[in-house]
Amino acid sequence: MSTTIVGPDGKSRCRWCGAAPEFLAYHDSEWGFPVSDDHRLFEKLSLEGFQSGLSWRTILVKRENFRAAFHDFDFNRIARFTQPDIDRLLKNEGIVRHRGKIEAVVNNARQARELVKREGSLAAFVWRYEPDTKQLAEPQTASTSVESLALSKDLKKLGWKFIGPTTVYAFMQAMGLINDHVADCVIRAKVERARKSFRRPGR
Repeated sequence: MSTTIVGPDGKSRCRWCGAAPEFLAYHDSEWGFPVSDDHRLFEKLSLEGFQSGLSWRTILVKRENFRAAFHDFDFNRIARFTQPDIDRLLKNEGIVRHRGKIEAVVNNARQARELVKREGSLAAFVWRYEPDTKQLAEPQTASTSVESLALSKDLKKLGWKFIGPTTVYAFMQAMGLINDHVADCVIRAKVERARKSFRRPGR
């Protein structure tokens, strides 16, 4: 099976972005472009946790609802959530109402707040796990990596939850720590240019 599809402009793209109408814009403008904003990084880690056992489409179509419910993933605000906040979220039909996942986001917000006190930013910590591009597998042939295993393990040691290596690998793909667009994808070169000009946090 081909790893690409032809997009509306006649150019090749990663096959997965043709699976749902919401995917094309996400693929072309977000997926793989490097991110250093702490709230966006925390959002993606949280949403990947919510995706566990579900499809990314389910999460993507609800993303604005998640952002509203979790204050744009400002972890300093989420860290102050109490039981009434969790009860309110469990009644919110616009998000995934899974107690364990909601509680994990609140827990992880508290861990993120502490991590920032130590490291300066979540971005500085996360980007330490950027893989050496020379050692990467072919794009989209893996679901975990040495680096995603290491980041998952270290976050768990710090008390984070719903943060397994597959979740972390998907996060790394999306946030630009790796360029996993397939070789023939028209967006791959754009992501590569963005990565070359990107200033790594904490360096």
